[in-house]
Amino acid sequence: MSFRPGPVPGNPDQILTAAQMRAAEQGLIAGGTSVGELMQRAGRGAADWVWRMAAGRSVTVLCGPGNNGGDGYVIAQVLDERGGQVTVVAAADPQTDAARNARDLFQGQVLGPSANPQGEVLVDCLFGTGLIRPLSDEMFALLERLATSHRQRIAVDLPSGVQSDSGAILNSGLPSFDLTLALGAWKFAHLLMPAAAGMGLTRLVPIGVTAFDGAAQVIARPELASPATTVHKYTRGLLGVIGGAMPGAAILAARAAQHAGAGYVKLLGECGVTPPDLVHDTRPLAESLNDKRFNALLIGPGLGRDGAAREALTLALAEQKPTVVDADALVLLAPRMLAEHNAPLIVTPHEGELKALEAAFGCSGAGSKVDRALALAKTCRAVVVAKGPDSVLAAPDGRIALSGRASSWLSTAGTGDVLAGTIASRLASGADPFAAACQGAWLHGEAARLAGPAFTASELAECIKAAYAATL
Repeated sequence: MSFRPGPVPGNPDQILTAAQMRAAEQGLIAGGTSVGELMQRAGRGAADWVWRMAAGRSVTVLCGPGNNGGDGYVIAQVLDERGGQVTVVAAADPQTDAARNARDLFQGQVLGPSANPQGEVLVDCLFGTGLIRPLSDEMFALLERLATSHRQRIAVDLPSGVQSDSGAILNSGLPSFDLTLALGAWKFAHLLMPAAAGMGLTRLVPIGVTAFDGAAQVIARPELASPATTVHKYTRGLLGVIGGAMPGAAILAARAAQHAGAGYVKLLGECGVTPPDLVHDTRPLAESLNDKRFNALLIGPGLGRDGAAREALTLALAEQKPTVVDADALVLLAPRMLAEHNAPLIVTPHEGELKALEAAFGCSGAGSKVDRALALAKTCRAVVVAKGPDSVLAAPDGRIALSGRASSWLSTAGTGDVLAGTIASRLASGADPFAAACQGAWLHGEAARLAGPAFTASELAECIKAAYAATL
């Protein structure tokens, strides 16, 4: 089943913490919108999606005691008004005025927590954004029982048992969902693992929340441009890709970079046989780097971890050029190498490399993936692309962006080299480091979508071209 969301007013790309979401709602209330009206907006917006997914089948709405449960009563009311088959199970009596009012407006029967209706679609309105503790044994057993007896499941705001800000699973064995409806704004758990893996499709239900200053963002499709008629290959950006012990990785990164906007991509160092349209400078690296026209450098893919690799990294950083550091170079990177480095820097670690950088730079590694990426960004004075199925991008000034859920087909060797080359190409093209990282991450994800199933890294690199075309 596939849904196409309609236009979302306000800022559909922002991601709010639980505290920011409460502040945003309080701002709406201070402006004259009642809690009850917000509940109606949320519940009726969610009901539209439930109605589509149910398609005439029976629906069970599980309501908790708070305002998330109140949203559930509104959903049930709307389904009942439209002639749908709806049953409400109340895990507990409503505990807020708005939820009690929503319960009173629903004219159907409300069953107690011992009920076990056999419906087709379960709507989880037990708890939402504010949950910070595991569900009680009784609540968890109720959710599990109803999830088992329904073929499809929808979570409203968040699946119950998920921590909003970290994406942590508070109860092991939580059921998975086919659709999750974010109310008002995206929360970090909608994009962070492990929670995001169990949410199915995710859709945003607007309730009038406007742009929140300093909020994190979901990476959106960038608006790029075709080259102007007056430019040439150097003004479009010269990128140097430094090779090493495993030349295939550097060549792969360079191929991706050629499709991502840079006008000139040059391989430096020993790289073996190269494609005919890829310039290869075989001189010693120190000599190759004397070309002052370089707009950016990429080092790390296939570099190796020996003394020669360490020397190459030191030489590259000494050039004071905007630089992307990836793969092996991340393991070699040390604080002393950055002591006098003042040029823009992007580091692109996967989880293992992130841990290595945290150890090298004295970061605690505590907190969520967002917390960790931001701490490392501030310590290294670099944009951090903490890549994975839930990629987090963090800038030293506190900006945060998250990628939408990536294609699982990206779990193949070499796709990280493609990402590094794509980001480096955007950096060489003149984008500031955070923008370059966001643009590269979007192009990489879109290329994976266009490549379809079971692609290789080289096939992914070729799809960067089509992804770029989608931004024009």
